[in-house]
Amino acid sequence: MEGSPSQLALEAVLRPLEFAARDDYAQLDRVVDLAASLEQAADRASHGAVPVELRKAYRAVRDAFRKASKPGAERAAVERALTVLAPFARPEFAREALNQPPSVLPGLGPRRAELLAKRGIRSVEDLLYRLPASYDDRRHLDTIGSLQVGRHATFVARVLGSGFAGWRGRGGRGGRLFEAVVGDETGTVQLKWFRGTEALERTVAKGALLLVTGDVKRYRFSLELQHPEVELLQAEPDEGADPEVPRRIVPRYATPDGLHPRALRRAVAKAVADFSDLVPGRLPDALVQERSLPTPAEALRALHLPDLDADAVALSDARSPGHERLILEELYLLELGLALRRDRQARAPGLALQTQGPRLTAALRGLPFRLTGAQQRVWKEIAGDLARPHPMSRLLEGDVGSGKTVLAYLAAVAVAESGHQTALMAPTELLAEQHYRTLCSLAKGSALRIALLTSSVTTGHAEAIKADLAAGEVDLVVGTQALLQEPVGFRSRGLVVVDEQHRFGVKQRAALRGRETYRPHTLVMTATPIPRTLAMTLHGDLDLSVLDELPPGRQPVQTLLLRAGEGREVVRAIREATARGEQVYVVYPLVEESERLDLRSASESAERIASAFPDLRVDLVHGRLDAEARSAAMGRFERGETQLLVSTTVVEVGVDVPNATLMVIEHAERFGLAQLHQLRGRVGRGKKPGTCLLVARGASEGSEARLAAMLETTDGFTIAEADLRIRGPGEFLGTRQHGRLPDLRIADLLRDRRWLAVARETAHDTVRRDPGLERDPALREAVTLRWGEPLALSEVG
Repeated sequence: MEGSPSQLALEAVLRPLEFAARDDYAQLDRVVDLAASLEQAADRASHGAVPVELRKAYRAVRDAFRKASKPGAERAAVERALTVLAPFARPEFAREALNQPPSVLPGLGPRRAELLAKRGIRSVEDLLYRLPASYDDRRHLDTIGSLQVGRHATFVARVLGSGFAGWRGRGGRGGRLFEAVVGDETGTVQLKWFRGTEALERTVAKGALLLVTGDVKRYRFSLELQHPEVELLQAEPDEGADPEVPRRIVPRYATPDGLHPRALRRAVAKAVADFSDLVPGRLPDALVQERSLPTPAEALRALHLPDLDADAVALSDARSPGHERLILEELYLLELGLALRRDRQARAPGLALQTQGPRLTAALRGLPFRLTGAQQRVWKEIAGDLARPHPMSRLLEGDVGSGKTVLAYLAAVAVAESGHQTALMAPTELLAEQHYRTLCSLAKGSALRIALLTSSVTTGHAEAIKADLAAGEVDLVVGTQALLQEPVGFRSRGLVVVDEQHRFGVKQRAALRGRETYRPHTLVMTATPIPRTLAMTLHGDLDLSVLDELPPGRQPVQTLLLRAGEGREVVRAIREATARGEQVYVVYPLVEESERLDLRSASESAERIASAFPDLRVDLVHGRLDAEARSAAMGRFERGETQLLVSTTVVEVGVDVPNATLMVIEHAERFGLAQLHQLRGRVGRGKKPGTCLLVARGASEGSEARLAAMLETTDGFTIAEADLRIRGPGEFLGTRQHGRLPDLRIADLLRDRRWLAVARETAHDTVRRDPGLERDPALREAVTLRWGEPLALSEVG
């Protein structure tokens, strides 16, 4: 692992000094040309991108040796140099310097520093790592005649006239703006500023020659630029020949209101000039050499202060060598934290379970269907984990209807056969109830004792279940967050199954694992597939199993999009489905009217639907129904007594009614893509094909993209890729909300997937060679700063 340029330069200066001072300066006379070599080294070091106080220290060292011409004075110079440089040799120096507030930089006083802090920039290091959002390529200038609406342009023009004017906007509000008309030999264009106008009056004066940069817009029948950035090239036309226009690539930063872009650029440039050499590199030397990567300091300089010959397209697309270095640095520390967590989990004591006993054999034979090839493969993976004396930590991804529950059932049988218990936690009571019914159906004829524990279970019944759990009389308990409430005690918990774990918080997931002296096996299930590359990072502490095959006989679901005003098509589809003896879901986003969202109420719609179809039985299910009423309604629908089930998204996952073939989703534009796919998965689960009608009563760019994706494919993994593109990785993965990963400041898990595998492989190799990073305390500290204490991360998953 390479050190920072500043650290290497300091070591080059200190090495001969420390040698000369060894054994009470016994080696001083043996060092040839100490003064000359130290002066050269100090001179080179003082030109690095280091704080002013360190440059002064190097100058003091150089001056001390220049004055050491008298006999015996060299020893005093060495003592002086070591004393001066000692504070900068501390390991904490670089971190303390980089942690200083941005206000230490010229032009960033307390008020501006406060503006930056609101954007998450609280230190010099934060400023260094706030990379440009884009770049202006000012090497090639436009003419006014070539300006196009919607394009970002840079051109040279002379001010033909300028001054203040009033403006009035909608609602009667108005104010004062500063405007100017500028021109070149190809035409004229108007510039406008609605704020910060006083300072412009001196710069944008008649006759001044300006370099103008900004976004071109249309105003009525002409073009204009609002709040362009201007640079004064010449104040008066009679100052002689027009000056040479500076050609350069200029970084563009996301700048908070109240801070001029040029002021921020200058502050960043100063930070690069004074502090970038303090930034250390954490990547292994072999990887740096293999990929010919620049140092972090070189990368920061290349990105913040690009050379004239830089590739502007690569810079803007985050594909430059500088981007690669800094992104790999961040992903490497991210993957190291995950690898440390996984390594600790793999070493923790667990339960080695029996996975080939008679009860399990009987359970496999008693299944009402044959396992698919994918289910057989995943079961071997799960069984292999359960048989080891270390806790299983496995993520099971499977599309809607791929058969994840049966694998949880087989695991629970294996756990019970070994004398232990299983807890399955679902995010909603409806899903917990559905899991309970499915598991009871699978367990018919077996001795597996199953109980349901939710907040809707009566107090007396709940207490009886808790007593049975504590006595070991229950093998598998299915529940919601009620499983986390005290006192829910197990005699011997061997397996925890968490369904749709992204809906639970970090503390909830940790609490379910309990406080046993050993760590129970953990199986996490999700019907919201994540692309494998990202899953291996987001769930880097979990082994990944994928059910990529649907059970035979599953019918394809046809998806159709209807708009407002096409209600007759919905009525016709419902009539045709129910005439065939099939059942229908109608799903609404909300339970009650909301003026803010202007959505139809499910409860009112159920009444209208019942009136429209008086010959059909209509039931309503939503999250506010008590458990008894909800269970009764679902039971009627499952038995075929109800033809139409009007519902909110409580039917999103887990509900399995093979005779339901039509799904009508009202206000489909209000749902997320994953929700739409889950809802669609409720139909076509039997031998008859299913249809999903998406009824959109509004539109936005995002909703149209989601609806288009639903029409293009029924594959959950393709849907997940589309959802990831539409929402972006932060919202899609829920990293911040659910505590899986620290925030990323440079890397983008979607854009930079090509580097994820490199970082992961490198991190795993590092941890294999040095478990716990005991031999590299600096690297361990870097991971700690990024994650918090890395070895405690195993308690978070």
